[in-house]
Amino acid sequence: MWRAGRLTLPTCSAARPAHPGAWPVRACVVDDRCGGAGEAVASSALVSSLKGVTAVGCPRPLLPSRVKLKIPFGNKLLDAVCLVPNKSLTYGIILTHGASGDMNLPHLMSLASHLASHGFFCLRFTCKGLNIVHRIKAYKSVLNYLKTSGEYKLAGVFLGGRSMGSRAAASVMCHIEPDDGDDFVRGLICISYPLHHPKQQHKLRDEDLFRLKEPVLFVSGSADEMCEKNLLEKVAQKMQAPHKIHWIEKANHSMAVKGRSTNDVFKEINTQILFWIQEITEMDKKCH
Repeated sequence: MWRAGRLTLPTCSAARPAHPGAWPVRACVVDDRCGGAGEAVASSALVSSLKGVTAVGCPRPLLPSRVKLKIPFGNKLLDAVCLVPNKSLTYGIILTHGASGDMNLPHLMSLASHLASHGFFCLRFTCKGLNIVHRIKAYKSVLNYLKTSGEYKLAGVFLGGRSMGSRAAASVMCHIEPDDGDDFVRGLICISYPLHHPKQQHKLRDEDLFRLKEPVLFVSGSADEMCEKNLLEKVAQKMQAPHKIHWIEKANHSMAVKGRSTNDVFKEINTQILFWIQEITEMDKKCH
């Protein structure tokens, strides 16, 4: 039906197949460009139908389209959301949350919006649980989806995550087989990397970091109770991968800083991550 100049359609839905692995990845294009929650430009549409989609009754400049996905993972489906810039795609970023929360963590949403507004495809996904092996396998499924789906023609992606999500991303990146070395994965973004448990600085989670070869960006709080500043700097000095550490002064593991607003901290983090990604992608363009 018509309402306030927009076409309102049902949200995505599909019956569960007998074999989850046979479930096609489906998407829903949400009209975030007009600001309507739950009002969709298109519903239950394959991602390939996105081309040419325009907002109804929306005179403002087109912002990135928001696409909901269900990505097969074993006998389950992972909830994911993509922000797709309205321009030709080149690079993408995958983001996931920590031990708690989900893909709708405010900082991940803020970061994805910031990167997408500068032309980068962004995919956030949810995989709850404290089992790191499970989280790693889920991350691999998402990466494989982007590489093989054919829906998005990306030249490369950056793997990223917050806390436990960054551990999973690092493990996926360092275990990429030589045969897969097609330069699709261009770098790693670690937000609040959990180098150790609180007050257990003698047990470092650094093995995967030493195996990395692609560029790595660490964004951590200088007062992070799970990543002591001098310990991360010592680990970074031993890494073979090109790396950069940006410290958020006085921030804890949750990136909270006394006396600073959450949005102000988000802005600093988002700016640093965008600048780092742009440095690498611009260098790629000069080399090709």
